[in-house]
Amino acid sequence: MHEVVKDPVCHMEVTAASFPIKYEGIHYAFCSAQCMERFQSNPHLYIGFPGKQSPAQKGANVIKQRSVVLMERLDTVQSELVKHELLEMMGIRSACIEGNKLEIQYDLMQVTAEQIANKLVQIGAELGGGWIGGLKLAFINYLEEREIDSLEVNNIKGCH
Repeated sequence: MHEVVKDPVCHMEVTAASFPIKYEGIHYAFCSAQCMERFQSNPHLYIGFPGKQSPAQKGANVIKQRSVVLMERLDTVQSELVKHELLEMMGIRSACIEGNKLEIQYDLMQVTAEQIANKLVQIGAELGGGWIGGLKLAFINYLEEREIDSLEVNNIKGCH
């Protein structure tokens, strides 16, 4: 019989052999590569520090919003494709494109800026035109780790 453990990111029960890693001498297992990548990009978001609970252990949401100026406007079809693809990702709460501005609201507990940027690169490959390279750099231009202890963004004006 296989040992069952809890994924520290999504809390699903998984076998200990599912996407296993060792961090600081402790074995962790994950339900998917996405959960494993989220953990590896910022483990203390999920497991805390000695004597201090993590946001995940407290049951907190860490909502972030990024606004990025696109190099050029997307047409209606391109805008809908970008929004649809982003909203398919776990943790994306909203995606708005108005003019040449893209706003994305996401839960840092479920998705990282790097994962979003990589998704944007995939979408950009479908769209062509080379607009996505600059967008990726603009999107991840600061370290997300510095935001972990910042206040949760509340009552963000949503897209219409």
